Amino acid sequence: MASGWWPWRRCCSWRPAARSPGPGSPGRAGPPGTLSAADAGAQMSYFNLVKSLTSAFPHRYSMSRFHHMTSAACCCSKTQSGEKYTDPFKLGWRDLNGLYEDIRKELLISTTELKEMSEYYFDGKGKAFRPIIVVLMARACNIHHNNSRDVQASQRSIALIAEMIHTASLVHDDVLDDASSRRGKHTVNKIWGEQKAVLAGDLILSAASIALARIGNTTVISILTQVIEDLVRGEFLQLGSKENENERFAHYLEKTFKKTASLIANSCKAVSVLGCPDPVVHEIAYQYGKNVGIAFQLIDDVLDFTSCSDQMGKPTSADLKLGLATGPVLFACQQFPEMNAMIMRRFSLPGDVDRARQYVLQSDGVQQTTYLAQRYCHEAVREISKLRPSPERDALIQLSEIVLTRDK
Repeated sequence: MASGWWPWRRCCSWRPAARSPGPGSPGRAGPPGTLSAADAGAQMSYFNLVKSLTSAFPHRYSMSRFHHMTSAACCCSKTQSGEKYTDPFKLGWRDLNGLYEDIRKELLISTTELKEMSEYYFDGKGKAFRPIIVVLMARACNIHHNNSRDVQASQRSIALIAEMIHTASLVHDDVLDDASSRRGKHTVNKIWGEQKAVLAGDLILSAASIALARIGNTTVISILTQVIEDLVRGEFLQLGSKENENERFAHYLEKTFKKTASLIANSCKAVSVLGCPDPVVHEIAYQYGKNVGIAFQLIDDVLDFTSCSDQMGKPTSADLKLGLATGPVLFACQQFPEMNAMIMRRFSLPGDVDRARQYVLQSDGVQQTTYLAQRYCHEAVREISKLRPSPERDALIQLSEIVLTRDK
């Protein structure tokens, strides 16, 4: 993928378009990594925002590396040899045949209504993004360790468990958000009510916990139970906000990790533990999952402003209506400081949501957030490239490109 900025789209049409190069990019005077005086002044507010990221991960980013990216560094679609990667979904699904049937078998429920509620989202219409990553990571780590081409039964179980935890979190989130649609259909809470929806989510989590215990590896159990703690802590973070702008951005990134990326990161780490004894490989798997997971959520936050409701399967501008200041909003308020008051009152006054949306679309908030997602994906590629070459490793690299280019 080219490193250029991405324009925001109106309704459903959004394509990469030509834009003047950013500072330090090819085509601009001066060596890469330097800024003119005018550019430096214009970018100071952006520096203040991303300081929270670079201070949180000092061994991952420097300010100059974060801000100046060449097209060669961010290209995710070609190997160094120029070969195109295998379709990651096609490659991953060979280990996931019967995924949803197997999940439904884990939900051993005799009550008809509770069974229907618990199985509602396991209809085979989801993207299965997390299970795909998990089985690809399992194969990549197995090949790296001893050139094994097989996925262990326990590793495949982690893919099921990851999807179950994710789905349980969706059911609970929809209750907290009073959401009415998900994946193009009514939510569990709208059909059966909030109280029963909470119980259905709890039941899915309990079934996932039983499947996890059956694996019998205490290290893996510890890794994946961390995910459930992070989901709860992330939800609490989402209920709060920060007055200081830099703290606000760090708060947003921490919430993004806990609510979205922790599941992917720890699931990847779990299968690496099952397939390889090397802690270095465990860290590679974790870092890949963490960075792809954060990028995935950043793009999700962008799509809340740029995609149609029909594409997303849920209403757009949903985050603003919930009072949430996501990446596009936080970047936009650097150009429109009057948004700070709206952020602090969580867009609760009449007209706040519409005004905030217009400010975001008039600013470069969408582009900045997409660029930030590109940086996370670039870091994910850097990490996974440390493993021995394999079709699965290359498919994981291509998944980072799919994360950036998806439209729903």
